[in-house]
Amino acid sequence: MSERQHGPQPVEAGDERRDSARQRATDEDQRRTDVVPTPAPAWAATLGRYTQWAIADIGGGPRPWKLAWVIDFQKTGTFPFLGLLIAWYHNTSTAAWIYLAMHGSYGLVWMIKDLAFPDPSWQRRITILAGLNVFFGVLAWYWVFGWLLISGAARSSYPLPGYAWFSLCVSLCILGCVIMIAADAQKYFTLRIQKGLITDGMHRYIRHPNYLGEMMIYGSFAMMVWHWLPVVVLAIIWVGLFAVNMINKEARMSRHPGWAEYKRSTWWLLPPIL
Repeated sequence: MSERQHGPQPVEAGDERRDSARQRATDEDQRRTDVVPTPAPAWAATLGRYTQWAIADIGGGPRPWKLAWVIDFQKTGTFPFLGLLIAWYHNTSTAAWIYLAMHGSYGLVWMIKDLAFPDPSWQRRITILAGLNVFFGVLAWYWVFGWLLISGAARSSYPLPGYAWFSLCVSLCILGCVIMIAADAQKYFTLRIQKGLITDGMHRYIRHPNYLGEMMIYGSFAMMVWHWLPVVVLAIIWVGLFAVNMINKEARMSRHPGWAEYKRSTWWLLPPIL
């Protein structure tokens, strides 16, 4: 007969680890059970579907290029395009050269970013008409900004002395580039390792830092031109495209555990305003 042991039995370290793992799994299951996805408003969902059709599927037929190729063509073509405008209009003003440095360099920065950590959503192939629609319906309007300034169509009268206004525009552009690149890099490399919400780093206080960076960049271009047309173009793109994308994105993010608390503790775009 074996001798019976009395009193508390020792707990093995392996048992503690298994119990801890089971508790974490139980807690995670509970959090997932508590998640109630929030659907996007009907108008935003409809506009989102229309946008996807217009930039990818309109017209049907062959899909000879990727969406990223169309975007990269415009971005990298900005520097030589603006340089040609300067040569064509013989405009060697300080404002023209600064605008070339800002907008042209941003296009090259974008291309480097796309080579280092490309956006997966832009790697899909699109129809011929969709590519033309993306280029001429959206991207080519950004080139109009530079034409307005360099051609002299926009007779800019800045609210501050030139040196102060240029410094403000350049600073806004550089800061926007840093925010956009840092946010995109964090998203790209984090999601390669772990799916789910990103709640630290660039996303700790605002939920859409990449959009904020883009808006700061193009806002700086509009400030350099100081004409009503860039304001109208940006208002249409920011409201009709950016805002709709952010609303639909948040509807998708709401299915992840921790979304409600993250939303309560962060700002949509620009603390403490929005």
